[in-house]
Amino acid sequence: MNGVAAILTGDASGTTHEARIERAFIDACLLDVLALKPGNVGVHGGGHGMQPADFVRSARAAATAIAAPGQSVGERIYSAVAATRKEVTTNTNLGIVLLCAPVAQAAFRCEGPLSTAALQTALKQVLIELSIADAQRAFDAILLASPGGLGAAPRHDVREPAQATLLEAMREAADRDSIARQYASAFTDVVGVGLRCLGRARALGCDRRRGASEVFLEFLVRFADSHVARKFGLAQAQALRESAAEYAAMPQGRARTAALRAWDVALKARGLNPGTSADLTVVTLFWDGLLEGA
Repeated sequence: MNGVAAILTGDASGTTHEARIERAFIDACLLDVLALKPGNVGVHGGGHGMQPADFVRSARAAATAIAAPGQSVGERIYSAVAATRKEVTTNTNLGIVLLCAPVAQAAFRCEGPLSTAALQTALKQVLIELSIADAQRAFDAILLASPGGLGAAPRHDVREPAQATLLEAMREAADRDSIARQYASAFTDVVGVGLRCLGRARALGCDRRRGASEVFLEFLVRFADSHVARKFGLAQAQALRESAAEYAAMPQGRARTAALRAWDVALKARGLNPGTSADLTVVTLFWDGLLEGA
């Protein structure tokens, strides 16, 4: 690891499974703030009523719950969101928590050398074992976080008592929500898109910040951002994909960075926040960090 987690936790010496998971989570969240991700809050600029410090505080608050041993996925999700709400007044990390909680659970189950194959195998079993209680805790967390654009669902609405397992509820929403699709597919997009893009970026000499930016752009190009679609409609989310493809095709360099910064300002002026693409980026970085710290 690069030690950034130690800055936030005050301890870089922990070697337990719990400590490795916590460090990987905080590192991923901090990289999310450091990387240039147009439309999202980062050190390059605040937006949407939030500042970078809000995300750093949220990472520190949620990390203990994400990495707590002996907890269910639903308990991890709710405890992480509740801890975050004590630190900040806006929704900074609901999507991150929903994605990272089952991955953390899988990491606890892995024995021996940790690899992507081993982690995904464990994750598949974690997802199969999700319960109605997990769904209820996740529903409660979503209501507590109160994300923008939260509408009503014909089945498994988070405002109603859970009647199905968390996996069943996520499968119901998988065609309209990229986070739900990860549950339904055993995080296929994270492995097949996010981690592969990160590997390519490294091969090209990208540092960790640039690598995170490339992963974000890749997700934004590949999938209509669920957060934008909920708030502004699918047509706007598709238009954002097309714009992202143009920026992603630009050669690396100062001109591209300047163009991305200008796009960031323009998106924020319109209130457009591709938050789901950022969430997918964070869980990709978290997964990668778990392998790096094994």
